[in-house]
Amino acid sequence: MHDEDSRIRIDKWLWAARFFKTRSQAKEAIEGGKVHCEGQRVKVSREVRPGMVLTIRQGFDEKIVEVKALSEVRGPATQAQQLYEETAESIAARALHQQERRDQNLVHPDHRPNKKERRQIHKFKDSW
Repeated sequence: MHDEDSRIRIDKWLWAARFFKTRSQAKEAIEGGKVHCEGQRVKVSREVRPGMVLTIRQGFDEKIVEVKALSEVRGPATQAQQLYEETAESIAARALHQQERRDQNLVHPDHRPNKKERRQIHKFKDSW
């Protein structure tokens, strides 16, 4: 970990903090507009300092994290979690969105239709 005065490229920090498996994936996410720093879109060469607030979108999830420490090396997950702190609002919003996605997926059955159910589906479709 670095001292408070040093800086590190954002793609390297995202990789070291284990948000992305490779630096090239981090670079693609930054170039694709999935990473913002204090509300502004960033470039790959942007330098990160402790205290900065980053918004990172991964799939359906959007995390708002505050940079706590810097590291150029990708260490174990426990060490990577010490590099940032996710805000309480971000955690609550992700939990809410996750529950909404779960609720929407209840309309899909958890099995393939059997012969009787297929007949009912075809009968219903033909009635239109």
